[in-house]
Amino acid sequence: MNRIFYTLALLLCLTACTELQLASHVTKQALPSSKSQGTFKVGNAYKINGKRYHPQESYDLVETGIASWYGPQFHGKKTANGETFDMYELTAAHKTLQMPSLVRVTNLDNGRSLIVRVNDRGPYKRGRIIDLSKRSAELLGFKDQGTAKVRLEVLKQESMEIARAAKSGKDTNGYEVALNRGGKMPSLRPQPVKVASATSSQAYQVEPAAGAQPPPVMREALISPTSVNTGVRQAIPGHTRSGAFYPDPIVTEMPVIKTDIFVQAGAFTVQENAYKLSGKLQQFAQANVYPAIVNGRQFYRVRLGPVASVQQADELLARLISSGNESAIIIVE
Repeated sequence: MNRIFYTLALLLCLTACTELQLASHVTKQALPSSKSQGTFKVGNAYKINGKRYHPQESYDLVETGIASWYGPQFHGKKTANGETFDMYELTAAHKTLQMPSLVRVTNLDNGRSLIVRVNDRGPYKRGRIIDLSKRSAELLGFKDQGTAKVRLEVLKQESMEIARAAKSGKDTNGYEVALNRGGKMPSLRPQPVKVASATSSQAYQVEPAAGAQPPPVMREALISPTSVNTGVRQAIPGHTRSGAFYPDPIVTEMPVIKTDIFVQAGAFTVQENAYKLSGKLQQFAQANVYPAIVNGRQFYRVRLGPVASVQQADELLARLISSGNESAIIIVE
């Protein structure tokens, strides 16, 4: 009798647990904009499309290259560090950086500059160095084009601080918004904040690098850190979406510096080998050899171009790879 009772109780428990798990899953899918707390993650080496990547903690990384963006098809799905991707937040994906980390991304075509928080892996299309959220691409002015020439720079001290916070189990959502607005890391404690009217039609604010614009008229409100994403007391213009408050970040205007796009087929320490390859590649486009010193060593880089657009660079890169030049990459300088 006791055994029958125990068996029935166990079946009821398993059924209830299954229903709870199913309900939790359905709720998560139905609320794609809900906030989530990720964890600190670096991860092991991995291989995608035949190419191996080696994630590592890096706080001095500076890169120039092509940025892309991702949005609706991933909205509400899990990021690599366990958060729920929200295409309206200022986040990004990188192939090897620790998560989370804080990176300043500058659009080299228009000078717009924005701080984003890396919480995902990617992009894996050849020739791309970072994948930004839809909102980040809008603020940087390249959403409609799809790609842009960018410079990314890890904010060393801020990234080390956010890494320590994540390692200790703290939620790091919204740190990037506070940095864009005031240049300071937010408090970890929930505090009262001032919030702009949710009906504000302002898409973004532009702040010259030397100073800040006068703040708009605000209304007082007490917002929890899960809905405002930061615990810092400051004037925050923004809007609400699906019950969550999204602050409007400040976009910094940087000087526009002319850059070119090349496809680099290889780099050699022996000059003769570089010239041999450049001669073979003339059938694809103008190929030249560029000497360079890297970490005290002399290299000879074989590059094709400059090319006029990202699309042309993609096409040239694909032709080189299909002809056997697997190590070819896109370079922005």
